[in-house]
Amino acid sequence: MFAGLATLDVVHHVHRPPGPDEKVTATATYVAAGGPAANAAVTFAALGGRAVLTTVLGSGAVADLVRADLLRYGVEVLDLALPGTALTPPVSAITVTAGTGERSVVGSDARGAPDVEPSAHLLARLGAADVVLLDGHHPRLAVGIARAAHDAGVPVVVDLGRWKPVFDDLAPLTTHAVCSAGVRPPGATSAADTAAHLRRRGVPVVVATAGAGPVRLWSVMPDGEPASGLDLADMAVLVEVPTVPAVDTLGAGDAFHGAYAFAVAHGAGAVEAARLGVEVAAERVQHAGPRAWLAALRR
Repeated sequence: MFAGLATLDVVHHVHRPPGPDEKVTATATYVAAGGPAANAAVTFAALGGRAVLTTVLGSGAVADLVRADLLRYGVEVLDLALPGTALTPPVSAITVTAGTGERSVVGSDARGAPDVEPSAHLLARLGAADVVLLDGHHPRLAVGIARAAHDAGVPVVVDLGRWKPVFDDLAPLTTHAVCSAGVRPPGATSAADTAAHLRRRGVPVVVATAGAGPVRLWSVMPDGEPASGLDLADMAVLVEVPTVPAVDTLGAGDAFHGAYAFAVAHGAGAVEAARLGVEVAAERVQHAGPRAWLAALRR
């Protein structure tokens, strides 16, 4: 079960980003569903899992495009928008630079969308889930699902792409917090500070990705005691990242999260899950476009 943001991504590949008042011609253009939870769900499905995405789409042409793309790639969509809601999903404008694969994104996230509670139908389905992944973009939805999953003993993976206040509410309900390199709660100046902040709030496993750098993991010991105190800087387990040609880094973190959740759903520990995440993210960055790379996972 995945819950969070679903967008329509319009992706332009360019030789270089445009400067002020400048137009550049794209070498390729792609249109696909996006958003952290949505992309993670697509990855999970491509690996062979059954992925259900709970989000807020509404009706209209943009929502139809998002829904159709997710269904095409094996993701069941549960839309919690009320029928007939005048709502347009966010549209993200993205540029990917040739040569480096670096991307720039302009989007509106979930602004303007109603912050819904999980439905009774949704909560009834949580007991059958092997893992839950949340991105925090619909806060009340995320907290409601996390609480129900926690109570049912279902592992909860939280994707911390950027710090949001809801993460403090989610922390006591979280099993695995997977953080992007630059995520910083108030007062934190390093990934170790972020890990300490989350551990103080009860998260058993904290994972920090760093692009092409090693993934770091902090977790509790088998007896339940922390692997270290609050000074976590030198106490992380490292998972190395292979050196591969980066063609397109868009959604690489989401691919990591989807693969990590897939491993957790199959009973893997954090290190094994991180290794699968690294393997899948490394495959993703070697392919241009948001979907072509998925064929490599099905070989």
